[in-house]
Amino acid sequence: MTARLQGRVAVVTGGGSGIGLASVRRLAAEGASVVVADVDAVAGKAAADEIDGLFVPTDVTSEADVEHLFAATHERYGSVDVAFNNAGISPPEDDSILVTGLDAWRRVQEVNLSSVYLCCKSAIPYMQRQGKGSIINTASFVAVLGAATSQITYTASKGGVLAMSRELGVQFAREGIRVNALCPGPVDTPLLRDLFAADPERAQRRLIHVPMGRFAEPAEIAAAVAFLASDDASFITASTFLVDGGISGAYVTPL
Repeated sequence: MTARLQGRVAVVTGGGSGIGLASVRRLAAEGASVVVADVDAVAGKAAADEIDGLFVPTDVTSEADVEHLFAATHERYGSVDVAFNNAGISPPEDDSILVTGLDAWRRVQEVNLSSVYLCCKSAIPYMQRQGKGSIINTASFVAVLGAATSQITYTASKGGVLAMSRELGVQFAREGIRVNALCPGPVDTPLLRDLFAADPERAQRRLIHVPMGRFAEPAEIAAAVAFLASDDASFITASTFLVDGGISGAYVTPL
């Protein structure tokens, strides 16, 4: 493993499981000091303890919690170099627009989109003072594709993350701050397994569209996070960074 992130400080929201946990491990393996933020205190602390990092319990929909997260990071380590704004939900009540209620719509928007706004708003001033930083916001391949098997509020939230990341990447580029939207394809995480557990046909309907014929592993997405966090991605900002097994480029997939 390379040490591309030696001396860097990284904050990962939703770091207790799935893509977040895999990214915590990868960023630490590449030399970063990692701060784990999660609403699940048990999973978050376990992740931080595993890599000798810092756990900050955080409800990412709370402005006060998010401000405390980045202040605590700076107080402990003296910088905020990487912000991987990854926390998100995909509840079963998020379905077609015809059946998804307003409460479900608002809840997903708060967790998936408003939290990214809050995290960027809190992280950017620290990065401005340093004159550098990398922000990676978790969007999704669904931000660039449509699906007849809709999760309408999840899709809309990720489209918002994509547009916001592009704008921030342009706005702060000359201050040394890179902002990119990471767009994973379907990933084999607890979130996806829970979504498809009661409906294997729904999973298969999606899987057939992936040219590689499988869902991604969390570690494969974490590798992209580490790349975007590092100086190897020094000329990449405001990008739609797809890591989707080819799904967004596919018309007909292999048999």
